[in-house]
Amino acid sequence: MVILTLNCGSSSAKYQVYDWEAKDILAVGIVEKVTVGGSFITHKAKGKEEIVVQHDCPTHTDAVDLIIKTLTSKEQGVISDMSVIKAVGHRVVHGGNKFTKSVIVDDAAMKAFTEMQDMSPLHNPANIMGIEAAKKVLPNVPHCAIMDTAWHQTMPPESYLYAVPNEWYEKYQVRRYGFHGTSFLYTAKRAAVLLGKDPFKTNLIICHLGNGASVNAVKDGCSFDTSMGITPLEGLVMGTRSGDVDPALPFYVMRKTGMNAAEIESALNKKAGLLGLTGSLTDRRDIQAAALKGDAKAQLSQRIEAQRVKKYIGGYLAALGRADALVFTAGVGEFAWFIRDKVLNGLEGIGIVYDPKKNEMSHTRNTETIISKPESKIPIYIIPTDEELVMTEDAYALMAGTYDIHTKFTYSFQKKDYVNKGRAEGLKNELAKNPDLKEIIAAAM
Repeated sequence: MVILTLNCGSSSAKYQVYDWEAKDILAVGIVEKVTVGGSFITHKAKGKEEIVVQHDCPTHTDAVDLIIKTLTSKEQGVISDMSVIKAVGHRVVHGGNKFTKSVIVDDAAMKAFTEMQDMSPLHNPANIMGIEAAKKVLPNVPHCAIMDTAWHQTMPPESYLYAVPNEWYEKYQVRRYGFHGTSFLYTAKRAAVLLGKDPFKTNLIICHLGNGASVNAVKDGCSFDTSMGITPLEGLVMGTRSGDVDPALPFYVMRKTGMNAAEIESALNKKAGLLGLTGSLTDRRDIQAAALKGDAKAQLSQRIEAQRVKKYIGGYLAALGRADALVFTAGVGEFAWFIRDKVLNGLEGIGIVYDPKKNEMSHTRNTETIISKPESKIPIYIIPTDEELVMTEDAYALMAGTYDIHTKFTYSFQKKDYVNKGRAEGLKNELAKNPDLKEIIAAAM
């Protein structure tokens, strides 16, 4: 049985094909520049070289159709025909307070996703287009929605309510929702395995650092608080998003410039963050290169980014009372050791002591590592996220009728002997080139 997962952004469509019986990834890829011109697909099939093919995709339907043609092609295909696919899992960013877990997509769910578009204007419309496109190409299989916000529905009112007129919450559902839920679910469960603890007796602080970034306080295995809010704009400094600002700042700028609400919203989401601070850069590698050359704006942006993460780590440690581990994940969290270095430096006073050498060694997606010193009261793990696996397992369980909320459901990656075959093979190749990596591999207790 084969399960397809789709993650459609405003101008992209990311996919993975998973063989359920073999527990192995058959192919991964992404179609970029959908709707904007110059579209192309980057496709990597198991055992084959990665390919990049130019192909115009004016709509998400065209992108999904291109994915299907690529997956079934004689040269780069991994399945004989579409009848092999038995379920499709879709990422949906905003599920509001209506969804506490993944669901099979029906008319009521689509209506709810549409109603919540104004709370996630950059994400939900693209998610909806992806679902509609996939249903046209694959009309006879279950389509499952995996919500980023569902993981955070366990937050208590003191974490999710804003200090605003109560009518706003009652009438307009104004509250903190949080995002990156599939990533936090995966890393929280894996951290419990590494610690050798019952997941529901485990407290964690998880930093999902990428172009979009957020921190999650996990109490007794469930989301307790998170840095993103009613939209993904709140919280950390991100690639193009401002994160936390004075709520009065938009009004001040509107009075000074004459900008309207839509223009301010666009600026805070698309022109702020690291892009706003540096003037032109969002990729941490480019910023690091500029910083090493003495670029003052690049250097300052790194300090600002790190300080914001530090503040959330300290605040969440106080809110939780204790933490069994600090976890870094996602592209920047997994690879940008120089950002982690700035975040972790100086946290000894709260029991977090990192090893700079181990930190610099850890930049891999093929294994989980530990970069804390033995005397650190709180271990520091780097756990490569696997959102696609969460989507795949949810889709399969929904189709099989065995799925439930994560507090009543056990994932394959919660087992002590769990192995990701693709990553295991990648690690083998990495160790052949860099045997010192073995020193920081985190073993399950």
